[in-house]
Amino acid sequence: MPRLTLIVPAYNVQGYVRECLDSVLRQDFTDFEVVAVDDCSPDGSGAILDEYAQRDDRVRVLHLSENVGLGHARNAGIEQATGDYLLFLDSDDTLTPGSLSGIAARLDATGDPDVLVYDYARSYWDGRLLPNQRADVLAAGDPAVFPLTERPGLLDLLQIVWNKAYRRDFVEAHGFRFPSGYYEDAPWTYSTLIAAERIAVLDRICVLYRQRREGGNILGTVSRKHFDVFDQYERVFTYLDEHPEFNSWRPALFRKMADQYLTVLERADRLPKSARSEFFHRAAADYSRRLPEGFERPGGARGYKYALLGMDSYPALTGVTRANRVRNRARAANSKRIKRAKRAGMRMFYQSQLRLPVDENLAVFSAYWSRGYSCNPAAIDAELARLAPHIRRVWAVHAEHVSRVPKGVEVVVVGSREYWTALARGKYFINNVNFADALVKRAGQIHVQTHHGTPLKTMGLDQADYPASTSMKMEDLLRRCDRWDYSISSNRFSTTVWERVYPCSYTSLETGYPRNDVLINSGAREVAQARRELGVADGSKVFLYMPTHREYQKEFTPRIDLAKLSEELGPDVTLLVRGHYFYKPTGRLAELQDSGRVVDVSGHQAVEQLYLAADALITDYSSAMFDYANLDRPIVIFADDWDTYKVVRGSYFDLMAEPPGAVATSQAQLTGILRSDEWRDETSAAFRARFRERFCDFDDGRAAERVVRSVFLREESLLPVTPLAERTPAPSPAQALELVERV
Repeated sequence: MPRLTLIVPAYNVQGYVRECLDSVLRQDFTDFEVVAVDDCSPDGSGAILDEYAQRDDRVRVLHLSENVGLGHARNAGIEQATGDYLLFLDSDDTLTPGSLSGIAARLDATGDPDVLVYDYARSYWDGRLLPNQRADVLAAGDPAVFPLTERPGLLDLLQIVWNKAYRRDFVEAHGFRFPSGYYEDAPWTYSTLIAAERIAVLDRICVLYRQRREGGNILGTVSRKHFDVFDQYERVFTYLDEHPEFNSWRPALFRKMADQYLTVLERADRLPKSARSEFFHRAAADYSRRLPEGFERPGGARGYKYALLGMDSYPALTGVTRANRVRNRARAANSKRIKRAKRAGMRMFYQSQLRLPVDENLAVFSAYWSRGYSCNPAAIDAELARLAPHIRRVWAVHAEHVSRVPKGVEVVVVGSREYWTALARGKYFINNVNFADALVKRAGQIHVQTHHGTPLKTMGLDQADYPASTSMKMEDLLRRCDRWDYSISSNRFSTTVWERVYPCSYTSLETGYPRNDVLINSGAREVAQARRELGVADGSKVFLYMPTHREYQKEFTPRIDLAKLSEELGPDVTLLVRGHYFYKPTGRLAELQDSGRVVDVSGHQAVEQLYLAADALITDYSSAMFDYANLDRPIVIFADDWDTYKVVRGSYFDLMAEPPGAVATSQAQLTGILRSDEWRDETSAAFRARFRERFCDFDDGRAAERVVRSVFLREESLLPVTPLAERTPAPSPAQALELVERV
């Protein structure tokens, strides 16, 4: 008996079903069966299912003699299922890597609940991923297992069946089956959630819900079939009638019913115009018939529409809808006019400030597109305060990121009058990316490009050979680069790349990266403090996982099954996980943090402190490897998609041939490396030594001082660089603990 049964109905999906099945069969969790149901599909879907069944005995195919529709096709799959849990997967959707391991682990951890609810994201044809907007209701908490009464917000998730795992004997005990017709998920979803005594959640995206460019969504088809929604809610309320113990759910389900009816009416892609009035009157009849005693309508416009349903006033609803459209168009037009006027006014203000003298003692800083205070600019800022305190330092930061700036740092909010004043009158401009296109480079102003990593992946003009990796216009890029006076480099390799891919008339400053000074200058106390601030136990081994951005991955989803890796490495290992700054925080790691052994540090301001705290770095193609190498600590490369990455983005050298340490191309291999001594053995150290010789040229702990003395104090010669063999980087965590205990 397998742990999981995945039921996959198929109808006219020959273009998608292979990807669906591949996403299942390539999971690292293997204790499952697939019951694929060919719903008498007229295309080649059935033959494709048979092909997969011949190749993999975990796949069984059920060919139906007539087309019965999605609901009954699922029922046919249920009859064939033998697994402990039923999972439903539509045949044009896919599972994310590691999702079945995550589901199985959560089922085990919560003692086999009746229903497990997990997260999903919409996957668009153009590559976009849109997270579930109500993912907040899936956050882990206490108790881990609960009835719906303790989390009624689960009813506000989309009415879908494929984001849940159902214990099969729970389904059989209650006799749950799918009805026919559109909106068949509603009766099943509400009945199972209400009846379940033990529900658990998993805050992890397990399913990618495909949004086809054309077709594929029957609910987006103009048809009278949308009248099926009345039958489905008849089934929902019949279930309540038959189970008076659930009567308290009537108000909530009445609200869901009213919202569903209004959604069908308001969507232009649902009902034929000739049927809209008829639909409304049937909806109004249901509203009046099922209105719970003491029901309170929601406020605002939605509540007003509830009232119109109650009065069966279709003309009033159409009038409200028409008025809302006119009002919304007017608001949008007014908003655009106001924004245009504000932009025009600010441009005039900026032009006026450009007529004023340059302030010789004003330095303007920014980092990562004005996201906060960090990286090389922050290290230069601190050193400038020490060596040239007469220079005023201001940071350009977007309003939503101001809270991330340390107290005492002067901020100008991007777009404000203060911001445009600083851009017009500043003498020095320091950034690890480019400033806005609107900035005018004045005579006498000095721009310092610090960069934010050593390039493994192609950059600048070289990206033109990899069009999938960028949409920027090279002419615009070079115009921004023409403003540079200085380009900071951490090694000779970078210097040669920057000067070729950004062919402009700047001076290369081979100073080292200022942000890496702390990796050389820190002592045992600083290392111990970095670990304490992360809550890491003294005896714990810490691996820092830092994957890079992928153009073909629109949201940060770890390519490693972190729950499984953490379990296999044991309680003495802590995983720090840091997603690339291109990705918005998703909260997907919250559940794993409960154990304290997986810590999401994606929002941590100072990556250098994470480096200090880690015993080893796990990365793929991130420039983190070049910075971390300055610590002379082990680095492990996890490169499961190297062949794809080098084709899509391109690289300046073969990382597989010249790695900084041990290399894994699968999670099993990675686990083996980390559980043995291979991650820190002599072979790994030899790789790292060669890597350090090539890429750790100038990072000797005095990079920020070199920049300040050269750019701000106008000293002609750079401070000499301490040879690599003579440098003493910060001690390892084990060494730091020993030194601190001695003191």
